Amino acid sequence: MSEAALKITDLHAGYGETVVLEAIDLIIEPGACVSILGRNGVGKSTLLESIMGHTNRHSGAITLFGAAIEREPAYRRVALGLGYVPQEREVFPSLSVVENLEVAARPGDWTLERVFGFFPQLMQRRNNRGSQLSGGEQQMLAIGRALMGNPKVLLMDEPSEGLAPVVVEGLQSGLLRLREEAGLSIVLVEQNSRLALSFAERCLVMNRGRIVHDGPSAGLQADENLLRRLLGVAGGG
Repeated sequence: MSEAALKITDLHAGYGETVVLEAIDLIIEPGACVSILGRNGVGKSTLLESIMGHTNRHSGAITLFGAAIEREPAYRRVALGLGYVPQEREVFPSLSVVENLEVAARPGDWTLERVFGFFPQLMQRRNNRGSQLSGGEQQMLAIGRALMGNPKVLLMDEPSEGLAPVVVEGLQSGLLRLREEAGLSIVLVEQNSRLALSFAERCLVMNRGRIVHDGPSAGLQADENLLRRLLGVAGGG
């Protein structure tokens, strides 16, 4: 049996002495895509940041394709195959699109040409500075920059946040293409339940720092009452 792409065992983590995540267990197989839903403040972003090494780990283990990474600094986790698209996008405002992409480049299949083929709009804006891009273009750039690191596991935090509905539709199409073509394991944190459930066959729901549901997305799509109970909000996003 092949190693799990990402395995988290009994993880407790947070900020300083404050524990946000409790008893997190998660296994993601190579090439699998998982969405994570939950209200604001339940620990979704903290989970991704903990995988990346940006929080204080109080206990628990994290492995990437069998290699223990819980004690590694963030830059080593990237070198070992983690990619991260943060909620704030964090594009460099004074650098051009090309420079934003090149600064993250590591050897592999994802090159400048491949990213531009995936996001033609970025190709058209290649000489524009990050500060001159729309919100949707900045999100494409943040995803493209993560891909330039040639990750094996890609973590994406709220990519649809703050985007107009028509832009979200385009983003959804791009995510589905990424799922089909890239061969990556992808963890998508989203508030937009429709996007999250359509993207991944498996969906987790978090509440108060714990995973309270882990199952097929189709089950939540078919049972809106269950979705509402798990999220504590209407199921529309």
